This record gives sequence, structure tokens and C-alpha cells, in this order.
Amino acid sequence: MNSALQLGPLVVPGAVLLVLVAAAVSGQVGKRIGRAGGDEVEAIVWQSLLLGLLLARLAFVWQFRSAYLPALLDMLDIRDGGWNAEAGFIGGWLYAVAQVARRPLLKRPLLWALACGTGLWLAGSVALAVWLPGKGQALPEIELATPQGARVRLSDFKGAPTVVNLWATWCPPCVREMPVLHQAQIDHPAIHFVFLNQREPAARVVAWLAARQLPLRNVLLDETGSAGAAFNQQALPTTLFFNARGELVSRRIGELSKATLTQRIEAISP
Repeated sequence: MNSALQLGPLVVPGAVLLVLVAAAVSGQVGKRIGRAGGDEVEAIVWQSLLLGLLLARLAFVWQFRSAYLPALLDMLDIRDGGWNAEAGFIGGWLYAVAQVARRPLLKRPLLWALACGTGLWLAGSVALAVWLPGKGQALPEIELATPQGARVRLSDFKGAPTVVNLWATWCPPCVREMPVLHQAQIDHPAIHFVFLNQREPAARVVAWLAARQLPLRNVLLDETGSAGAAFNQQALPTTLFFNARGELVSRRIGELSKATLTQRIEAISP
């Protein structure tokens, strides 16, 4: 599951904050222990981080390469949050170990720095994955209206994997990701895709979808924001992924690409 820190209009994912904090702590530990060579240790730590991030992105792109082939430049758009943490971790560590071999005098401070940073990252990752509020949250018993006036309960979607997207017509990343979600709804008929429009009138939603030729199923109007509050919405777009039992498995705050959506769908598919 993703947590995030909102800084004005900018939403920073919790996993990104964790990596930056772990790197900063690691650099400071190495700097203090290394004393005379501390600045060099800190530089190696940040180099390892940058290389790890690059490898994490490349590994993710390769894993979901079929999603990027139609538009190769999309692999440069890291706003989709697509990373392979394991590949980045291994690559960063190997680079740091290679630096130890080249600079034996830095062995002790650098290994201490890496151990502290790795320990903090692992502990934080466990906390993000297990202990954050909302993990396992059930689809709520909230009743919402369709643009045509029918009433639907969110809990009615239990029984099949469900993707719930909170969006608005005025939200640029919502607009960019909507064709991706529309295509996924076509490609995965066994999965419920539910589109919760946030606080906009039915006429505007209907006109917006018609103008963009997006015949979405399961469009619901969250006119009072009750569903957004139940899901602890922090920003738009927010997409929630529920398993067939109606339990929340993960949350994505920010724009989805075809690759990142595919990754999340695989996690809830039977």
C-alpha cells in the first residue's frame, strides 16, 4: 500500500520519502564514522542510491516492456511510480561493495553506512506494507448514485477483484490516465472497475465522458465526498485495488501508466 506526504499541490509517495531518508541517514553515519574520509563515503552512498534508482526503473520497464513498446518515451515518465525495488537494492549494494574493494580505508565507515541505511529501509518497508491504516479495509457500505440516477452500494462489487478510481474532470493526471483505465476495463472483464467522480454534477460528468468517447461502466457520483473520506483520500487521482473478498490490497496516489496498472492488477487477480 502507498502512503504519501502532501506538500501543497505536490504528493510525495511514502516509499520515495523512505528511500531518501534512509540514504540521508546512511550518508551521515558514514560521514561521522569515516571522519577524514567522511565526505567521500557520503558521496558514494548517494551515487549508490542514484544507480539503484536507475536500475530499479530499468528493471521495471523490462518487466513490463510490452506496455511501453507502443510509446517508448513513456518509460522516461517516472510519475507513474514504476520501480523494481529488489533490482535497485541489489545494484546499489554491488556498486558500494565495488567501491570498498577500490578504497580499503573506507571499508568500515562505508559498510556501517550501508548497514544503517539498509536496516532503516527494510524496517520502513515492512511498516508501509503491513502496519499502515487501511490495509485490508473492506469495500464500504456506502450507497452512491449513477449519472442516470440509479443507486449502487460499493459493497455490491465484492465477489470479484475491484479497482476503484477516485477522479475529477478538472484533474490533469486523472484526464491523462483515464484512457488507460478504460482500456483495462475492456481487457479485464472479470475485474470490476469503479469510477468515483468527486463532487461534480452528473451533467458535467456525462458531457465530459461523451466528449472524449469514454463509455465507462460503473461511473458513480461521490457528490458529498463520503466515499473519498472513507478511503482517506489525500489527492487526485487515487486508485484502490481490492481482492475478490473486497479487502484493500494496495493504493496508488497519482497517475497510473499501463505498466503500473498492470502490476497492480496482477496482485489482485486470482
